[in-house]
Amino acid sequence: MNLFNELRTLVLGALDALVAEGALPAGLDFASVAVEPPRDAAHGDMATNAAMVLAKPAGAKPRDLAEALVVKLAADPRVLAAEVAGPGFINLRLAPGVWQDLVRAALQAGDGFGRSTMGQGQRVNVEFVSANPTGPMHVGHVRGAVFGDALARLLAFAGHEVTREYYINDGGAQVDVLARSAYERYREAHGLSPEIREGLYPGDYLIPVGEALKQEFGDSLLERPEADWLETVRDFATDRMMALIREDLAALGVHMDVWFSEKSLYGTGRIEAALEALRAKGLIYHGTLEPPKGKTPEDWEPREQTLFRSTAHGDDVDRPVQKSDGSWTYFAPDIAYHYDKITRGFDALIDVFGADHGGYVKRMKAAVSALSDGRVPLDIKLMQLVKLWKNGEPFKMSKRAGTFVTLRDVVDQVGPDVTRFVMLTRKNDMTLDFDFDKVLEQSKDNPVFYVQYAHARVRSVMRKAAEAGVAVDDAALAGADLARLDHEAEIALARKIAEWPRLVETAARSNEPHRVAFYLYELASDFHGLWNRGNDTPGLRFVQEDDPAASQAKIALARAVAVVISAGLGILGVTPVEEMR
Repeated sequence: MNLFNELRTLVLGALDALVAEGALPAGLDFASVAVEPPRDAAHGDMATNAAMVLAKPAGAKPRDLAEALVVKLAADPRVLAAEVAGPGFINLRLAPGVWQDLVRAALQAGDGFGRSTMGQGQRVNVEFVSANPTGPMHVGHVRGAVFGDALARLLAFAGHEVTREYYINDGGAQVDVLARSAYERYREAHGLSPEIREGLYPGDYLIPVGEALKQEFGDSLLERPEADWLETVRDFATDRMMALIREDLAALGVHMDVWFSEKSLYGTGRIEAALEALRAKGLIYHGTLEPPKGKTPEDWEPREQTLFRSTAHGDDVDRPVQKSDGSWTYFAPDIAYHYDKITRGFDALIDVFGADHGGYVKRMKAAVSALSDGRVPLDIKLMQLVKLWKNGEPFKMSKRAGTFVTLRDVVDQVGPDVTRFVMLTRKNDMTLDFDFDKVLEQSKDNPVFYVQYAHARVRSVMRKAAEAGVAVDDAALAGADLARLDHEAEIALARKIAEWPRLVETAARSNEPHRVAFYLYELASDFHGLWNRGNDTPGLRFVQEDDPAASQAKIALARAVAVVISAGLGILGVTPVEEMR
């Protein structure tokens, strides 16, 4: 039950009636007509911009059109009052029965409350994390993993068919560095001193890989030239690192549908096929580039390369795809990978990148636009840095990793649920402070605790009521006399619950799962506020000991809050708690 959509349908019906009466011209585009919460709750329950956006194309004054609309809207029994505000906005106040019915609808829908068909089954590919398979995942990967998984859950909740995908960067020079680093640990396993020279990976996590290499190959790789062992060790070490990455993601509750190997693009004709698709559109040519910004022509040696005319699709400059020596640039396999996703039939693509990939956004969007003839949109979300704090100081690096704090460091400290929620308490393009002490505090300032506490409180009051003989299953609560919910504070909480279906669609349209975390905190705050008011006003307490009917109605409201919190936490990948310990 999306109350905002229902009221928008009411507004559109009123507009159609005005067209039928000749008060409005036919053929108006109603796409921009919206029904939203008013900026100031004192102005009403909902507001519509219908008169403001239609007045000019209709050749009418906004306020005149608004007054005509108000007459139509006020005739609906759900509308208690319709008022024109300012130059032509319309504020609506709804009858209490609307909010009472909303609570009932939430209970009847259960986990399905707020689910949307907005996505219409469109196939969306969400590629995220995609860390180099050279070591354990670090804290920056945690944020991308949580964001990507929560976004996939959100889109599925909003009616999309979602594929989670990990792009294994196993085709570049970094996996050769991994092989050389692992080989030194293999030598170490044989009692030799490892030579962890500059440029190699120093972390202790490669010691077990060296031991495994010894168990698999004995001493057969010792004293052999690099050319003899590089490929073997590279494949072995990469497989071990990917197993470690899978375990790390599983510890965070993240599971991929597709693991795509960059290496599978090389030597298979797939890169050539993607570039040929662009060549057929006249977008591949041989040429030289202008000097990059900051370099003078004297500092720049122009070389003829194979270029993609990405400027034809919104990029700032054309991009090289093949070097003058015939080797591919890093961009070429990325083009081929996205071409593969397009040919798999996805309707939309989403890439979740680290903040250091900002310069890659325009060229990648240009490639997808060109390859799909503009049919498949690509949204790229950049994840800003995470700053870790403990005891008021920056959290120290992990010795095991060698150079960074690992995903396991974070999860082992606070658990997956806290980790996931906190990683979504800021928009992805904002730096996030993760304070190990504060995220475990039991206070209003800790959003994880505050939301979980609200859910636990609901479960507690339901247990108490059940012990007193009040039926608190969802069917019984949905059948309660919800007209007993007549206090303004109770209606205000029902209004907040009503925002949930709209919030789901808004967050899904913008690919912003952090909106769910923000909303859950606001809902929890409103619930706790009503709970605390009950301390001073006994009639607002959820359990009315001498009035089972009133108890059922009030517990129905609390249970509706829990339904929404449970669904929202599910999108975030967080398990709701039954009681606080």
